Amino acid sequence: MKEQTFILSNYKSFEPEHIFECGQCFRWNKQKDGSYTGIFGNNIINVKKEDCSIIFKGYCQENIIKICNEYFNLDTDYEQIKTKLSKVDKYLAKSIQYGQGIRILKQDLWETIISFIISANNNIPRIKGIIERISKEYGTEIQWNEEKYYTFPSPQQLKKASIKKLRELGLGFRDERIFNTTQIIANGEIKLEELEAQKDINKLKQILITLPGVGPKVADCILLFGLNRFEVFPIDVWVRRVMNELYIKNEDETKVNKKEVEELANRKYKELAGIAQQYLFYWKRETS
Repeated sequence: MKEQTFILSNYKSFEPEHIFECGQCFRWNKQKDGSYTGIFGNNIINVKKEDCSIIFKGYCQENIIKICNEYFNLDTDYEQIKTKLSKVDKYLAKSIQYGQGIRILKQDLWETIISFIISANNNIPRIKGIIERISKEYGTEIQWNEEKYYTFPSPQQLKKASIKKLRELGLGFRDERIFNTTQIIANGEIKLEELEAQKDINKLKQILITLPGVGPKVADCILLFGLNRFEVFPIDVWVRRVMNELYIKNEDETKVNKKEVEELANRKYKELAGIAQQYLFYWKRETS
């Protein structure tokens, strides 16, 4: 492990605030200088935007260029994606303008599964706090710039946690769900590498919802953020609200059917539905 720096010059479609504040990740924190520092895998990275340059500085296990290319999907052409989605309608074009620097990260599948089980009926500050406590208790400590960081625990590391201990860490009703899902993954009853290799999205979803704490919405988040299945359209209260206000126009938003929203999104946004969802979600939440 050594400190490394990687600079992207004149790179478009990359705004740290849009990426790290759009609800897709929970281990990135804003610094006093406006940059963001996060830990993923065994890597600690600080990301700062200066003029048109993105500066990545970090303490990394491998080459920082390779790590950032994979994690930030730097080879995915978001300029082309935005051009295509902007043609769908004026509403999506407006939301893209608002969150034009969003990129969907390629996060670790295991961490994404646990993180989004924790996210159920929860708010982002609390989710972040729980994940940090779990990592501090069961992850591996890494020191960088006189600060201590903790990796997200592997299934074998988290397997050591009892339901009682998970409850003490603030998981509430999610304690048994996290415990049982961890046992399933750690014992190899469901293999992460087989999920990553599975092409059939319906089969993937069927497998994911067998995990305790994973319902259809959490499964969609795992598919989008942990497996980069861009055709998936997760629906939470913000997404249902914005889709109803823009298109469905039901006087009682709570009566809007999830299937109706999903079919509408698939019809309008097709294979880029998940990316459209991020623009709409960020726009609606930040302007409400």
